[in-house]
Amino acid sequence: MSQTCGFVAIVGRPNVGKSTLMNRILGQKVSITSRRPQTTRHQVMGIKTQGEAQCVYVDTPGMHIMAKDRNKAINRFMNQAASQALRDVDCVVFIIDRTRWSEEDQTVLKRLENVTAPVIVAVNKVDRLKDKRELLPWLESVGARREFAAVIPISAKHGTQVDALENEVMSHLPESVHYFPDDQITDKSLRFMAAELVREKIMRQLGDELPYQITVEIEEFREAGHVTHISALILVERQGQKVILIGDRGERIKSIGREARLDIERVLDGKVMLNLWVKVKRGWSDDSRALKSLGYHLD
Repeated sequence: MSQTCGFVAIVGRPNVGKSTLMNRILGQKVSITSRRPQTTRHQVMGIKTQGEAQCVYVDTPGMHIMAKDRNKAINRFMNQAASQALRDVDCVVFIIDRTRWSEEDQTVLKRLENVTAPVIVAVNKVDRLKDKRELLPWLESVGARREFAAVIPISAKHGTQVDALENEVMSHLPESVHYFPDDQITDKSLRFMAAELVREKIMRQLGDELPYQITVEIEEFREAGHVTHISALILVERQGQKVILIGDRGERIKSIGREARLDIERVLDGKVMLNLWVKVKRGWSDDSRALKSLGYHLD
């Protein structure tokens, strides 16, 4: 039996469950998640190999409309990263949220106009539908918006119909040797994943209080015996954000560090010593050179 292998872009507006879907497919956390839109900022590859088939999923930042309050260099970067992922892919999974169709969904559909690869619509979060009778007419109306390869209702959180989605994706993979070793799960380094897990905990604990002007840079990542020592620098844009992040008597930063350390230990399968520092770096999110130095560059 010949091998198949291909790239699959997972796209959609912010907060529709792209990262949750990829983590579900892989059976482990590769992309960070939170309830806040635009948690994902980079292209993140998740590699799943089953026998002769290898599927390279590319999780992308949510494509969003560049409103005045979101017209910063980091927003432009995220939109570019999502659009770039559509080049030269073998299949696209376009995720939408239940029976909601927004202006940003329409923006994503517009960007798919020039994509020649098959596009599969995954209608996510159907487990939250109060009236299941709405689903069938909605699937038909979505299918009429353009010629899709398939329209599949799923729940990425609970795994409902995800196997059907995977089977549809694999039916579009071309014959090819595998691009990655069969046991490789992602293209991202452990340093990258450590930084992302720290940022995830900040988003989950302070997403309502802090805007998006937060990033995490790993300054130290070294093994000493059976312990990995990690020092992470959290950059914010204003002194007030630093105060919120540290919290009363340092309790907030301790809580973030504790949760992040436990997740990093699961990824590394070993003991971790994690130190967090907070620094004010004004205007980093709207400075292209600063973004590049912080790892925000297109592959």
